Amino acid sequence: MNWDTALEVSTVLACTRVIAEGVSQVPFRLYRDVPAGRKAATDHPLYRVLYRRPNPWQTSFEFRETMLFHTILTGNGYAFVNRVGRDREVRELIPIEPGRVRVEQQSDYSLVYWVTGRDGSRQDFGQDAIWHLRGPSWNSWIGLDATRLARNAIGLSITLEEGQSDFQRNGARTSGVLSVKDKLAPEKFTFLSAWMDQHLPGGERAGKPMIADMDADYKSMSMTGVDQQLLETRKHQIEEICREFRVMPIMIGQSDKAATYASAEQMFLAHVVHTLMPWYDRIEQSADVNLLTDQEIKEGYYAKFTPNALMRGAAKDRAEFYSKALGSGGAKGWMTQNDVRALEELDKSDDPKADELPQPPVASPATPGSAKPDDVAPDKPDAKDDAP
Repeated sequence: MNWDTALEVSTVLACTRVIAEGVSQVPFRLYRDVPAGRKAATDHPLYRVLYRRPNPWQTSFEFRETMLFHTILTGNGYAFVNRVGRDREVRELIPIEPGRVRVEQQSDYSLVYWVTGRDGSRQDFGQDAIWHLRGPSWNSWIGLDATRLARNAIGLSITLEEGQSDFQRNGARTSGVLSVKDKLAPEKFTFLSAWMDQHLPGGERAGKPMIADMDADYKSMSMTGVDQQLLETRKHQIEEICREFRVMPIMIGQSDKAATYASAEQMFLAHVVHTLMPWYDRIEQSADVNLLTDQEIKEGYYAKFTPNALMRGAAKDRAEFYSKALGSGGAKGWMTQNDVRALEELDKSDDPKADELPQPPVASPATPGSAKPDDVAPDKPDAKDDAP
């Protein structure tokens, strides 16, 4: 089982795409901590490489999608880091197919990457020349092969699809027994075998009757699709593969009939939190370690995704969330105006109050000597009105 074979399974392809596209479609930028908060490090060479153009033939979306396909399916994604000049600035990121890279750990725990070129030549590179994006790892320096780990679930799915294809090709009746009254001579057996290949119900003859003489009797010995519970088994395999890739079935079009709009919305949110967020953190920290120097990290540079972009189509939901976060309705807020502006990819406000948490309004004290409406005694009727 390898990644090429696995991708022929629609569920594997769908799971890989939903993760890769979820990571690729949101902005990925380089930021720097500054006294006023943070700002996009547009003056740093790595900013353009991550956000716009990693190499001459790929966009940032395409580069991340390729790296994620490699990492999800094989556990490892590799990119050559083209550093130039005295300052070793990163100018290009060139993806390398995982099958062309072999990793070795030296006695001092440093890593060496042996890369096979398209002409068959091999060359070794140090850690500063290769961006190694790892999936979950057992030995800490190379990712686990996800396709190999899921080979049983993927293999059974392939077997079911091939079996179902053959099953339908033969008219959903794959085998049977043709019995005759007399003993068959070899030449008669050969004749009947050829005759059955031509006239047995199935394929183009599905649903048509079979005519037999010599007191011949044909009995089917195969199970129907209902008997084999093919639909139930294939549905279970979809769920099994989704479990291997940590993707909820609804995200690849396997909907639950009991799902409602509200429950589906929560599933989409759970997909971002439990499926995509770990990948965001993994890539961000890997980019910091492999693409930035220790000095640049000390100066406050870091790579960051903006997953809020996934909610661009839900303007009403975002507005309601921000309104509550800013303390609407007299409640105490838990976000500042600049916190909200950062999530919306806007520049920080210069207003000093923009960095203060909104507080609920304080009731003004009552003026001395003034009576509250509740303190005013009700009018008493005149004494004469009480007289009989």
